[in-house]
Amino acid sequence: MASAKLEIRNLTKAYPGVVALDDFSASFEGGKVYALLGKNGSGKSTFVKCLAGAVTPTSGEILIDGQTITFNGPADANAAGIAVVYQELSLILDFTVAENVMLGRFATGGPGNIKIDWKETNTAAEKILKELRIDIPVTRKVSELSVGQRQVIEIAKAMSLHPRVLLLDEPTSALARHEINSLMEVVRTLKNQGVIIIFITHKLNEIRGIADYVTVLRDSRHVGSVPIGVATPKVIVDMMFGETVLQARPDDLRIGEAVSLKVSGLTRHDKFEDVSFDVHAGEIVGIAGMLGAGRSELLRGIFGADRIDGGSVVINGTEVRRPTIPLMKKLGLAMTMENRKEEGLIQIMSVEDNLCLASLQEISHRGLISHFLQAPVAAKWVKQLHIKVSDPSHEVQSLSGGNQQKVVVGNWLNTDPKVVFFDEPTRGIDIVAKQQIFQIMWDLSRKGLSVVFVSSELEELLEVCHRILIMEAGRIIGEVASPETTGIEDLYAMCMGESAQ
Repeated sequence: MASAKLEIRNLTKAYPGVVALDDFSASFEGGKVYALLGKNGSGKSTFVKCLAGAVTPTSGEILIDGQTITFNGPADANAAGIAVVYQELSLILDFTVAENVMLGRFATGGPGNIKIDWKETNTAAEKILKELRIDIPVTRKVSELSVGQRQVIEIAKAMSLHPRVLLLDEPTSALARHEINSLMEVVRTLKNQGVIIIFITHKLNEIRGIADYVTVLRDSRHVGSVPIGVATPKVIVDMMFGETVLQARPDDLRIGEAVSLKVSGLTRHDKFEDVSFDVHAGEIVGIAGMLGAGRSELLRGIFGADRIDGGSVVINGTEVRRPTIPLMKKLGLAMTMENRKEEGLIQIMSVEDNLCLASLQEISHRGLISHFLQAPVAAKWVKQLHIKVSDPSHEVQSLSGGNQQKVVVGNWLNTDPKVVFFDEPTRGIDIVAKQQIFQIMWDLSRKGLSVVFVSSELEELLEVCHRILIMEAGRIIGEVASPETTGIEDLYAMCMGESAQ
């Protein structure tokens, strides 16, 4: 495959009240990986959507090999050799893996034959997954897969197009380490074939071993591109945010004597077994583990989102053996779900509505939602969480992923909880937004609230938490009592069951 060249000239996309992409010009060459960085709202997602044919630019040009191209939709972008793996998954949950990977390109008996050859379709999908070292049966429904497994199927779907330009929008956010390594090998293979690869991530450590250049957007404009050899962390952060001072973990967080949450022998068959732990008032407890360890499933079971088969939960002195979301919410438990798109937000509703979903009783009058009561509540969280939106009445789906996450957090903080579960709250969020989420946790701790924090980014747990529990295969196998004295290498080893004791 000959190396391609992609040119972006003065690309602009304006919405009412917001310029999402402002006069962006850059060039990208085949056989190179470009790490595209920028804080939430910087224009990354808009750029991706323009290049993918999902959004029509207000002005500007997109050229491939010197030829100006225009898209009437994503199919035109695919035909031009552009494939995208979005941060938010776009799989059809009721379809099989093979149906999703081969969607729109099912094998048939030949020209004029409209009957699908399912055997050939499955074989073609199996070949793609085998090349990517993905060990998932192609006949399995996507709805049965974990978030991480769904992500790799999304990647396989894009790879099946044999693209000349590949955009990866936070592709590793839900992947385990071995899955990330497999993806990076695929990226290197495509790079050697002359493919242009634009890799969007907030994990700065990822780009060091894969990127050739770092391209940065700030406030919807292209700040510049630098070779990876000179892109030190300070250079990157300064390009993304200007002079920014990151917050250190406060030393004034105190753990109280009272136990806010006590979990005893909690079990859900095939998910987690005989899990017991306590969380004290003001304590921030992290839960670490590899993908599939049962971290999210455990939180969902305690919260009442999924059934439990045994054990009990005591929250603020009240024992519960059959948790339900209404009951746990009434007892002071809040949870921000891992999958914000499907379980944390209602995409077609406004930012204002989404900020008040969990507290409808408080902003209603005689059973009717009161905009008079809702508006100031929403405005409060927009301001406190620095949610970038020109008007809270706009649909939440118009926000960047990071700002959507802030809406999820604000919605649950609005219920005045006593214990808060944060399940992967920083996934797909930039450095500044992450620090804002951490500050929320620290502020809750100062107020005497308890926090349980699940994150695949082990560095975050070491920075934020008082104590870290280690899960493997649905069980707690160890504990880090002093995160500030634990190295990241040791924590990774514990999560893999190597040095848990």
